[in-house]
Amino acid sequence: MKLSGAEILWECLVREGVEVVFGYPGGANMPLYDAMLNYPIHHVLVRHEQGGAHMADGYARASGKVGVAMGTSGPGATNLVTGIATAMMDSSPVVFITGQVAAHLIGGDAFQEVDVTGITLPITKHNYLVTRPDEIAEVVREAFYIARSGRPGPVLIDICKNAQIEKTEFVYPEAVHLAGYQPQSHAPATDLEQAVKLLEKAKRPVILCGHGVLMSGAEQVLQHFAVKTNTPVTSTLLGLGGFPASHPLHLGMMGMHGEAHCNLAIQNADLLLAFGMRFDDRVTGTLKTYAPNAKKIHVEIDPSEVHKNVQVDVPLVGDLKNILTDLVPMVDEYDHEEWMQQINEWRSEGDQRSIMAWPEDGKLHVAHLIKDIWNATGGGAIVTTDVGQHQMWTAQYYFLDQPNRWITSGGAGTMGFGLPSAIGAWFAHKDQEIWTIAGDGGFQMTAAELTTAVQEGANVKVAIMNNSFLGMVRQWQEFFFEKRYSAVNMVSPDFVKLADAHGVPARRVTQPEEVAEAIEWARKTTGPVVLEFRVEQEEAVYPMVPAGAALDQMLRRPVRQK
Repeated sequence: MKLSGAEILWECLVREGVEVVFGYPGGANMPLYDAMLNYPIHHVLVRHEQGGAHMADGYARASGKVGVAMGTSGPGATNLVTGIATAMMDSSPVVFITGQVAAHLIGGDAFQEVDVTGITLPITKHNYLVTRPDEIAEVVREAFYIARSGRPGPVLIDICKNAQIEKTEFVYPEAVHLAGYQPQSHAPATDLEQAVKLLEKAKRPVILCGHGVLMSGAEQVLQHFAVKTNTPVTSTLLGLGGFPASHPLHLGMMGMHGEAHCNLAIQNADLLLAFGMRFDDRVTGTLKTYAPNAKKIHVEIDPSEVHKNVQVDVPLVGDLKNILTDLVPMVDEYDHEEWMQQINEWRSEGDQRSIMAWPEDGKLHVAHLIKDIWNATGGGAIVTTDVGQHQMWTAQYYFLDQPNRWITSGGAGTMGFGLPSAIGAWFAHKDQEIWTIAGDGGFQMTAAELTTAVQEGANVKVAIMNNSFLGMVRQWQEFFFEKRYSAVNMVSPDFVKLADAHGVPARRVTQPEEVAEAIEWARKTTGPVVLEFRVEQEEAVYPMVPAGAALDQMLRRPVRQK
């Protein structure tokens, strides 16, 4: 059966189970768009390729499937770059498909020619330049396998225009053969035994729950392991939801803006069990003083992450779910009640410093608003965020008992991620309630995607926390630059009018007594909705570990004076 390269692409996408593609057409990918009309895949016309990349990313994180985003050559491809880097830093399985000029024009500075494979080499798990139609089927098959297997990540396929048009025999490769790529699934028994010996001796162990828990589907076996060994669990930013927030063993989030008792537990631990996390600098603080008295067990599917930032005593390389399943029958029940009592004392002291312990003052505080949304939704919504103060408050106060309902940009810290990732998540779960929490700065970076939400009927609720500042940068300037504010004062449009221009119902909230009714109105309104909250302007996220400080050298909110 002879097909054009464009037809082969769509044949392969159908066979890979793709149901939705987020993209933007142009000269170099027009043959792909023409062939698309003959295939049962829904295309979402985004307003900017970065938005399309984040939508595919949000879809992948919410569904567990591979997301797909498309762009044309030149600026279409470069507009995807931020989204590609975001997916790479957070190990999100997305296949990016870009058009490229005809093969014979490459290197001649043709119209809209850009070396996108060269540009994206450092920010993809793998990438391909396709110059002939007979390469497409095998490349697509490999790309999806690479994106979803092992440590997931983005793969880019750059297809020359001639390869899209020319015809060849179509043969779908049923198997993938990549001799140099063999992800390990189980750790050796001898290594497991070493880990068990460390756990048997530990008096003050802590489990570090990372994003890998969710990606491997290890939530249930992690809970079984933690309960059996009576070991407290603290989560990274992307690990939230991997262990139920309401569970007595769950401590909360660790790191730069983590709970004080979590960081104190890590610094005083005698054993860290790092499950599917990479010891990012936002988690560890300065490495010189990180968990100085703790032995370390690192369970990680990517061998390049082992010993990269922190030297560990027992590395267990493989799939986290498999390794924990192997470990559970090997461990005994342990008594760590004295350790839990100490942690709970730290927790109690921290609760006295929480903003929730401070009296109502007639102002809108983001932390209170997050708690209000959590109460209204019963903690069951899928929540996406932009990046900044509101992201940290959401991580602290939107408590997650279920997995894969927390979608945020961790490693890259990409502003503008919130709205498009929520739209992508809606395509994965149209039956679920979806909220995006945004700042006034980040929201404006991809606000044009409101029209995409309208065009698709995406039932997403947008809560803009408007403090008229670039909040997190302002906080740093307040703490570390003598409050010399530089380029952080934010003049924003009228968000209610802006939403109305896109055809989106919107309300502005300025008083605490308006909050509950506004949230319920948004929840009951079908389709996209915008709520703008005029929040306290100069407020800081606590705790905060300053750059270069030890994890337990936190700046903390003063204790409320009675």
